[in-house]
Amino acid sequence: MNVAYNADCLAAMREMPDKAFDLAVVDPPYGIGISSNPVRQAHERKSWDNSIPTKEYFEQLFRVSKSQIIWGGNYYDLPPTQNLIVWDKQQPEDFSLAMCEFAWCSIQRPAKIFRYSVLTEKGKIHPTQKPVALYRWIYQHYAKPGGKILDTHLGSGSSRIAAYDAGLGFVGYEIDETYFRLQEERFARHTSQMSLFID
Repeated sequence: MNVAYNADCLAAMREMPDKAFDLAVVDPPYGIGISSNPVRQAHERKSWDNSIPTKEYFEQLFRVSKSQIIWGGNYYDLPPTQNLIVWDKQQPEDFSLAMCEFAWCSIQRPAKIFRYSVLTEKGKIHPTQKPVALYRWIYQHYAKPGGKILDTHLGSGSSRIAAYDAGLGFVGYEIDETYFRLQEERFARHTSQMSLFID
C-alpha cells in the first residue's frame, strides 16, 4: 500500500489506532517563515511555515507510530536523544542558506551523517524539498523490511517515492492542494517510469 491524502494530518491521526505505523518520518513546518519570504514570487508565498505544529500534533505522532524521525527537531521541544541525523548539503562556505539540517530520531543509535548536495536533484516543486536519495538512505538505515511508514507533511513526495522503491508500506498527508497535486503527478511519473524499466 502506498497512498497519499489531501487532508489535515492531525485530524487523520486522531482517528488512527495506537502504533499503527512502524516509523514516522516527518518534516513539519519549522516556524521560520521560509514559505512567505518576500524574495519568493507572489504565487509561491504561503503561510504554512509561520508557526510550528501544536503540542497535540506531537502527542498524536508519538501515539500512532512506534519510532519517529523528525526533521527540524532542533526547532521543537522534544525529549533528549543520542541519535541526531545530519544532512550535510555539501554546499560552499558562502552558501546563503543552511549548510545542513538536523533530524531528531527516537531510535537510540549513534548519530549519523548523510552527505548529498542539495543541487543534485532537479525539478524542485516545494520550497523545502528534500531529495529522494535522503529518504532512501533513511529507510535503508532505520526502516524494517516490509514496514509501514507515515509522513504527515508530504510536500514534494520524495519520502513516498523512496518508500515505493524500497517496497515499504506508506501513508502520506499533504494539506495544501497545489503541493498535493504536484506530488501526485511526480509520483505517477516515477511509478510509470519504474514500470517501463521493469517491463
